[in-house]
Amino acid sequence: MKTYTVASLLKETKLQEIQIKGWVRTFRAKRFIALNDGSTLNNIQCVVDFENTDEAILKRITTGAAVAITGELVESQGKGQTVEVTVTKIEILGDSDPETYPIQPKKHSFEFLRENAHLRTRTNTFSAVMRLRSALSFAIHKYFNNNGFYYMHTPIITGSDAEGAGEMFRVSTLDQKNPPLTEDGAIDHTKNFFGKDTNLTVSGQLEAETYAMSLGKVYTFGPTFRAENSNTSRHLSEFWMIEPEVAFMDLAGNMDLAEDFMKSVISYVLENNADDLQFLDKRLLDEEKTKPQAERSELSLIEKLKFVTENNFKRVSYTEAIDILRNSKPNKKKKFNYIIEEWGADLQSEHERFLVEKHFKCPVILFDYPANIKAFYMRLNEDGKTVRAMDILFPGIGEIVGGSQREERLDVLKEKMAVLDIPEEELWWYLDLRKYGTAVHSGFGLGFERLVMFATGMSNIRDVIPYPRTPQNAEF
Repeated sequence: MKTYTVASLLKETKLQEIQIKGWVRTFRAKRFIALNDGSTLNNIQCVVDFENTDEAILKRITTGAAVAITGELVESQGKGQTVEVTVTKIEILGDSDPETYPIQPKKHSFEFLRENAHLRTRTNTFSAVMRLRSALSFAIHKYFNNNGFYYMHTPIITGSDAEGAGEMFRVSTLDQKNPPLTEDGAIDHTKNFFGKDTNLTVSGQLEAETYAMSLGKVYTFGPTFRAENSNTSRHLSEFWMIEPEVAFMDLAGNMDLAEDFMKSVISYVLENNADDLQFLDKRLLDEEKTKPQAERSELSLIEKLKFVTENNFKRVSYTEAIDILRNSKPNKKKKFNYIIEEWGADLQSEHERFLVEKHFKCPVILFDYPANIKAFYMRLNEDGKTVRAMDILFPGIGEIVGGSQREERLDVLKEKMAVLDIPEEELWWYLDLRKYGTAVHSGFGLGFERLVMFATGMSNIRDVIPYPRTPQNAEF
């Protein structure tokens, strides 16, 4: 007999004998099983004939137990669903101890669920979040595949620091207690596994650029690592990055690509994950009601997503944005935590959200940032003080995408590296791109977990990745 998923049965109109397997959410009055198998937010009700069911079996039907149910799919006699299952046979596949099972049918704090991350997807909130994460991942690959991009896997172990952050996880096989030393007492990395000092990557961008300059259009979608000792709700030590790179594309083309890409992936989940989004929309609304009026969002979750898909992104230079912010009421009345006083300031989330939510009332792309607050690989403008960088700003979250036209001129790139003390010998291969057939090229980076936070309304980045890695936390 064919085994159905809960999702498929809830859409079924043909009344028939079926088999279904899943986990018990609740069991009421020794009669009504709410069964879920992860295929949908919704449970299917299975009605047990307790008078003709072995009492020993009934005692084993507890929250969390895995069961296989055979029965008739019939029209539901109750509210909330169109069909239900009249049980003719039930088999316990795996017992659950009702005294110790942590995911009981009640409200749990997110802190508690993080401590039980191996089971938290059995709750409605986290099953919805992770289905949306999966859908967004598929939508990203689908978009790039449909638009002629090639998917590449960039190295996880690297000898370079693409971002210049310096906060990287070292990869080493040397004896920690007695490492080999050079004559001057430093650790001798020539004796290490790779013959040099290596780290976990913070970005696949530089390697992706090399492939773009031969394959034309490529993208990465892989894990990246930061050893920043930060425990905020927006930082992870291990996270996933999407980084497309395109040859012969300038900054304007890069902005076009990023806007189309973001609209496409968000449209996908609006079209395909309605149940999960509606549930998370209500969850966020209930959460907002507990906040002071001044801190509440003006948009619901679904409204935020449609705010992105239904509006053109406003393109504004950094210089224009600074003028707007400097003359804004929050700045003049010192309501911002970081007061904008002069050109060159590094914008904070509060400034980015003001531009999106209050001033322009649409997503914003800021471009042409000061060179001294951006990375070395960004194309220097003719004014000598700004670079062809761009950031996309969304409501509720601020910056979500960062990118630039890359510096294609060998002499300019060398000068910038020298100023920042980046040794040419470390990036000789990157410089080679500027020697052999250099051309205008551009790309951007999107932190996947930031996107999942935006699409789900979750406020803590630890709640949108299966097993968060943060300082002092590598559980599971």
